[in-house]
Amino acid sequence: MVDDDALDEWFCREVLPLEGPLTRFIRRNWRIADDVMDLRHDVYELAFTGARKDLPINTRQYLFTIARNHLINSAKRARIVSFEHVADLETIERDVDLFEAERHVTARDSLRRALAGLEKLSPRVREIVELRKIEGLTPQETAERLGIGKDAVNGQLVMGMKALANHMLGGSGRIVRPRYGARARGEKP
Repeated sequence: MVDDDALDEWFCREVLPLEGPLTRFIRRNWRIADDVMDLRHDVYELAFTGARKDLPINTRQYLFTIARNHLINSAKRARIVSFEHVADLETIERDVDLFEAERHVTARDSLRRALAGLEKLSPRVREIVELRKIEGLTPQETAERLGIGKDAVNGQLVMGMKALANHMLGGSGRIVRPRYGARARGEKP
């Protein structure tokens, strides 16, 4: 059993932000425009009551499943049941990709961060990362195109990818070059 404070917090944090998509879903699947707000509030009540037992893991899917089922039940309970009304609701895909828009936004944001991280790299390292990871060239082809050794390509690619990963995870995205010799061992030169 979920306590009232946690239930209220969950409702405000998880359910209320879905008001727009839920309203559009009901409007799209219910022909009587005057009933849309009442149906939305019925869905809220059913969701709130059901969540008292245990909070759902996927709130969006939970809410839209309740909405779909409530629309079907409401259509069946109506005095004059239009066959088209019920038939339309039963053809709604159960596996509708509810997160498609969110995935697009996330992917675009990740792409922007990746491009910003590439811009932070030095020109040579950026060129190596682009040739190897974007254009798909082999280390040998990249080395031949740039006129450098294959080991240099691999070494700079590793540094560039580490810097890019650091940037994507919120770090500075700076290239950290390994220290060799006396400095690496902590000795004074």
